[in-house]
Amino acid sequence: MLSSRLAAFGLAASLAIATPIAGLAASCGNTSAGFEAWKADFARTAKRAGVRQAGLNALAQTHYATGTIAADRNQKSFRYSLEKFMQVRGATTIVAQGRKHKARNAEFFAALERKYGVPAGLLIAIHGMETAFGNYMGDSQVVSSIVTLTYDCRRSKFFEPHAIGALKLVDQGAISMATKGAKHGELGHTQFLPGNALEYGQDWNGDGRVDFYNMGDALASTANFLRQKGWRPGKGYQQGEPNYKVLKQWNAATVYQQSLAIMGRQIDG
Repeated sequence: MLSSRLAAFGLAASLAIATPIAGLAASCGNTSAGFEAWKADFARTAKRAGVRQAGLNALAQTHYATGTIAADRNQKSFRYSLEKFMQVRGATTIVAQGRKHKARNAEFFAALERKYGVPAGLLIAIHGMETAFGNYMGDSQVVSSIVTLTYDCRRSKFFEPHAIGALKLVDQGAISMATKGAKHGELGHTQFLPGNALEYGQDWNGDGRVDFYNMGDALASTANFLRQKGWRPGKGYQQGEPNYKVLKQWNAATVYQQSLAIMGRQIDG
């Protein structure tokens, strides 16, 4: 509300305030109404951040992802009790299947632990929790989802580096406008946000590219992320142990962290 002193300037001042000033950034929004204008402004931000033409072309093609916004407003499961959360997320099945995954790929997980110091059980628990071991990696267009969340006023600053990351991944040919992922723009076997994918991605199979839809690359990238976030090889990750706090870097929800610790321990036996 205008103060009485500002109101005294009268109609001319009011009109000046109501008229957009050239050069000001387009503002975030909570509906699709301003999305196209915001994209044009964000393109300048992206270009300054080093995004090249392929990424800028992808930005121009993005659409306002209504499904992403609906999902972002409805994250009820993180408010469940630990017991309810684990039941809803299928913890018993994840542990049972996870033990089989570990047995079938014993050398792979041993090699990951030798390089990054992260035990198999935890990586397998993440893989199971995020995508049911790669069986469901999402059906949302990654670039549109992450750009929509950057435009949305609720967490614009959090998602902006991930939108820039997604556009740079397009520049690199790592993803395209056709790439599908989760509702919040996470991609691949362990659902990396694009900015993290860009920074922590690992080419485990040595084919010259990081592919988060390849299990080896995705799990190596996950292990690298945890190591770079402070994981201490040989130390525990249960509550009260040195590595437990690193789980918060993967997911901020307490019940998620608790579930990973429990399932990881059970998988490793």
